[in-house]
Amino acid sequence: MCGIVGAVAERDVVPILVEGLKRLEYRGYDSAGVAIVTDEGCIDRVRMPGKVVELESAIAKQKISSHIGIAHTRWATHGKPSKANAHPHVCRNTIAVVHNGIIENHEDLRDVQKNAGYEFTSDTDTEVIAHQVYEHHVKGKKDLLKAVQDTIKELEGAYALGVLSNQEPGRLITARRGSPLVIGVGIGEYFIASDVAALLPVTQRFIFLEEGDVAELKRDSLTIYDGSGKQVERPIKESELTADAVERGEFRHYMLKEIYEQSRAIADTLEGRIANKKVLIESFGINAADIFKKVKSVHIIACGTSFHAGLVAKHWFETLAGIPCEVEVASEFRYRKPVVRKNSLIVTISQSGETADTLAGLKEAKRLGFGHSLVVCNVPESSLVRESDLVLMTRAGPEIGVASTKAFTTQLVALLQLVIALGRFNGMDEATEARLVTQLMALPHKVDQVLEMDKEIETLSEAFADIHNALFLGRGLHYPVAMEGALKLKEISYIHAEAYPAGELKHGPLALVDDKMPIITIAPKNELLDKLKSNLQEVRARGGVLYVFADAKSKFKSEAGVNVLNVVECEDETSPIIHTIPLQLLSYHVAVLKGTDVDQPRNLAKSVTVE
Repeated sequence: MCGIVGAVAERDVVPILVEGLKRLEYRGYDSAGVAIVTDEGCIDRVRMPGKVVELESAIAKQKISSHIGIAHTRWATHGKPSKANAHPHVCRNTIAVVHNGIIENHEDLRDVQKNAGYEFTSDTDTEVIAHQVYEHHVKGKKDLLKAVQDTIKELEGAYALGVLSNQEPGRLITARRGSPLVIGVGIGEYFIASDVAALLPVTQRFIFLEEGDVAELKRDSLTIYDGSGKQVERPIKESELTADAVERGEFRHYMLKEIYEQSRAIADTLEGRIANKKVLIESFGINAADIFKKVKSVHIIACGTSFHAGLVAKHWFETLAGIPCEVEVASEFRYRKPVVRKNSLIVTISQSGETADTLAGLKEAKRLGFGHSLVVCNVPESSLVRESDLVLMTRAGPEIGVASTKAFTTQLVALLQLVIALGRFNGMDEATEARLVTQLMALPHKVDQVLEMDKEIETLSEAFADIHNALFLGRGLHYPVAMEGALKLKEISYIHAEAYPAGELKHGPLALVDDKMPIITIAPKNELLDKLKSNLQEVRARGGVLYVFADAKSKFKSEAGVNVLNVVECEDETSPIIHTIPLQLLSYHVAVLKGTDVDQPRNLAKSVTVE
């Protein structure tokens, strides 16, 4: 959600800014812009609604260049997508600002600024920041660093900022609170970005700013101040990612590439964490064993796809480990009064580690007095990672497609490891642990086998080309998988899709069933199979067309109105991971047929860093 890039260097930074924006397109956006300070001391700004390629074309026509600049991709929050609302925002041709986040008191600041004679050219909350910096900088006769430090004291909400002034053309000021921001370290040059992916072509050395930090970047120096204004040092970290790690390669879309990366991502998530058919407790942190001994219940908070992963984990925790587990949407958790259970482990799940509602939920859980916290996350140095007592990285690698695929399956793999680890302290016997670990280790090969269904699913997807609604069914462990399948289809193909427990059909959803409503069903071989078959007979009796993703052992047969795709045999505990992948492929191929923007679906953002 929104993307920032900035640079100060000896070379022309405009190509770096544009390439950085391209690498942040996956986050979701509706407009883009660049602002630079020219050698003549003027601020030049180019903004365009739409894609970065349109901004790039406009820049080429204007032939702008500079040694310092800021750039932004905007996802509309305040004000419609338009050139006027696109960042950067400028005050009186002196201050230029890019901003991620939301300024909650912008209306109060706007009223004061209008009374002081400031003119507004946008509907955004960001423009008040530019005016406020100008008020301190030019009117208050303070240098740019001090002006930004004074300005952020007056802002309520979340922000990551990049600020330039043509009166101090060699300085780039940045600040963060509640929104992620990194500094890229080069040789005689510095960069800022929302995500390391934006800067991989120019550096692999990064500094991750802490909450409340303000930094001053010049070509030959970097100075960082904490929230109290004290000068501090932040460590430089070497990224293991390379620029080509976020390229599509031979694949038509990032989403398809990431679906095919799942066997490797799962193997990486298991690597070094299992030995002698046991989960290594130390992989959760050096004090994990002491914490796990005390855990009597688990409370999971997450959003979207991560919430679905938590629902699967609830079944595992209670069935396999005998540990009570609650799962809540993070945005709801923080606005109610949950009962605090003694020795409850708060588990947050987030691909980015910056999901605003999940981060706020964790902070609220701590305030309420919940026990220790653990995060399942894909991004080292993210805010959730830094805020949590224990960390289990999913090692999915960069996930560019907005619709999550490999992040979800690796989250499930990580969560099952957590279930096993906590189960050991709650009576799980060695034979059960060994059996579950064996299933985990078999997953990469089974995933590769599932991917061999791709062509078959592509053919099947043609039946969905003209539909407008779909119903997904599952039972037990597989109801959350059905929810995830429905989410994927609606996200990227814009088909209205719902998921229900199959046993709930007669309590309402059956009214929707006719020959134009496809019913997608997950049918593993388990103790609920016979009941599921009975549920599906109810669908057939009303003319519904079934698409059944069945375990080969389930003995489903294709017939008129029943289309069966046999999925590789797998054990019930790990079948949610396996049965998810065909649903990902189905959604992908349907979206391609419908001609939607698969990797950047409308109105959605990859990393939701505002409430």
